[in-house]
Amino acid sequence: MHQAAREPFVIMVAPNGARRTKADHPALPITQAEIVDAVADAHAAGAHAAHVHVRDENGQHVLDADRYLRLTEALRARCGNDLIIQITTEALGRYTPTEQRALVDAVRPEAVSIAMRELFADADDEQANADFLAWAASEQIAIQWIIYAPDDLDRLAERIDARTMPEADALLFVLGRYTAGQQSNPVDIVPFLEARKRHPCLQNRPWSVCAFGADETDCLVAAMTLDGDARIGFENNLLHADGSVAADNAERVAALTRTVEKLGFEPATPAEARKRLNVRRP
Repeated sequence: MHQAAREPFVIMVAPNGARRTKADHPALPITQAEIVDAVADAHAAGAHAAHVHVRDENGQHVLDADRYLRLTEALRARCGNDLIIQITTEALGRYTPTEQRALVDAVRPEAVSIAMRELFADADDEQANADFLAWAASEQIAIQWIIYAPDDLDRLAERIDARTMPEADALLFVLGRYTAGQQSNPVDIVPFLEARKRHPCLQNRPWSVCAFGADETDCLVAAMTLDGDARIGFENNLLHADGSVAADNAERVAALTRTVEKLGFEPATPAEARKRLNVRRP
């Protein structure tokens, strides 16, 4: 079966996130060594990029620059330059915009995910954010904006149009984040695409989707059919499309890759993946 041609697809693995523990799944990676092994296996299974969270000695999510620098070095040594390494500034209700900016300044990653509503949580941060985002652009740090709801896109476009921030490098639509039970549905994509269509400054920006629950695969395939890309992994979901529990992150990546290749879609090369997500280094 062959669909209409689309650009080569990109898959990002999100192996652990900020909330889940080994009580949720024994293969959820917590330590640096476990994260490196999980990402390397997912990379071999077809993931072009890794969205990684670091945990402290108690397994808690932290915005810790030293831990991120050590993890980045270990991932680069294991996976080479083909892998895009994306850190996160996820606040989890604990970290301020100042602390989020400080993390990026200290790590200077090739890519980072930032939630629009978390960085712009306080009106007093507008100028600090403007300065920070201009600096990040000058450092060629690719920012993927985490979009929890369509109004986040409106707020993002407003600032781009006002030239208080650079063009968005990439967008991630989080489907069903605040729905009951966090169960996503492919139709959840529609409001995001309608909001994106309203704003010329966002219409040519690459977008991806992540989703929760048993319909994650359907959501990601729907997004990829619409020329989006996919973020998959134990951060959001532990289940295959048939409802069975995946053995690990690599198994989820391999399953999605097989599914979309059957539709005639082609995986991006490492260079194509960097271009598609506007990642300009390491």
